[in-house]
Amino acid sequence: MNRHLAFGDIHGCYDALRTLCALVRLRRDDILIFLGDYVNKGPDSKAVLDEILRLDRLYRLIPLRGNHDILMHRARTSAEVYRQWLQSGGNATLCSYTCSGASSGLSRIPLAHWHFLEHRLLPFHATATHIFVHAGVQPDLPLDQQPDMVLFHDKGTVPRPHCSGKIVVHGHTAQKSGLPAVNGHAICLDTWCYGKGWLTCLDVNAGLVYQANQHRQTRKFKLDTLYAQQWEVPIAPENGG
Repeated sequence: MNRHLAFGDIHGCYDALRTLCALVRLRRDDILIFLGDYVNKGPDSKAVLDEILRLDRLYRLIPLRGNHDILMHRARTSAEVYRQWLQSGGNATLCSYTCSGASSGLSRIPLAHWHFLEHRLLPFHATATHIFVHAGVQPDLPLDQQPDMVLFHDKGTVPRPHCSGKIVVHGHTAQKSGLPAVNGHAICLDTWCYGKGWLTCLDVNAGLVYQANQHRQTRKFKLDTLYAQQWEVPIAPENGG
């Protein structure tokens, strides 16, 4: 069976991304589902997008759209959005291209990166058992009727099971514990990588969690241990992170 690997919010954390992919030991038949927010806040959004494009050439990649990806794309054509983008982590993104943060840096962003942000990203993805989305879903609406505000911007956990009965896997709401948030119908994989947390990959079928951070530390554990521990005991990292 092909592994379905879901990756949480990267936010420019290239070192964590590369370390995590090495830990997972990607296989050619893997299906890589990225939950969005590739850019902003972290130190190297340029390298992250370069790496995502490289992965797209080698694997079956399902890249979802996050609110920060939307913001960066819209900043290209709106001065007002551009100012908002800079205040929301865009300064770090520009610096990864120009090392200056100057507005002229937009012209240094490769066309391939703009094309990825505009044309390659998907609003959601669904399998027979799971829904993958950046922020969340409205429980009583089918996927093709979900409002953009819910898909890309809503904070918090999914309040109730989705009407399809599928488990929702999402990001966007940073878990500063560094651990995924889990309940019976939703899993949040944004584990605050750009802060002091981890970048998370979930092997959906195996229920196995892989994590790496910007210090290139790693750890892995079974998802069901989070249910058993009820957040009271932290998972010990494999190499002292």
